[in-house]
Amino acid sequence: MEQKKTIGFVFVDKFADWEFGLLSGSAVDWFGARTVALSPSTGPVKSIGGLRLMPDRGVAPEENADLDAVAVIGAETWPSEDAPDIAPLLSATLARGGIVGGICGGTLALARAGLFEGRKHTSNGAGWIQSKISDYPGSSLYQDVPHAVRDAHIVSAPGSAPGTFTTNFLEALYPEKAGQVAEMREFIAREYRTDNAQG
Repeated sequence: MEQKKTIGFVFVDKFADWEFGLLSGSAVDWFGARTVALSPSTGPVKSIGGLRLMPDRGVAPEENADLDAVAVIGAETWPSEDAPDIAPLLSATLARGGIVGGICGGTLALARAGLFEGRKHTSNGAGWIQSKISDYPGSSLYQDVPHAVRDAHIVSAPGSAPGTFTTNFLEALYPEKAGQVAEMREFIAREYRTDNAQG
């Protein structure tokens, strides 16, 4: 029997409601993954839309040694100077061959952890990361594109691209299921075809 892969989703206060559902839902329903909610906060965290989420566990590396991947979800909290430091979790996951992804403000956590050094990546536009945290290792490899970017085990995306964040993340986590990921990509893309546009 195939071992289920476990994805940890990192949420902080004022997290973006639209950035994780497609990944968490499809990972479980299409790929049989297990998902857990992580947060540096001990109590519930609240989304931008006002919904409350109760995390399953914290962000310490030792309590997350079972994770095959970590997805850092964007939030209004990440640009602040007192944003939580989750570098140990991200580095430990990557060191054991896991996938690490960040979308929107979540890319700031990856940049702070130095994970973009030597890797192509993207975020919310050219210069956006520097405008929040100043220069960072790997800044010269920034890709100014409207979709997610994958470089080996690192996946990054602007907040406007939860679809390609999902497919790139799943492609990295399940390289043996490229056909299934391609189906998912086609499924997501249907809405954006010009012949479906509503006036």
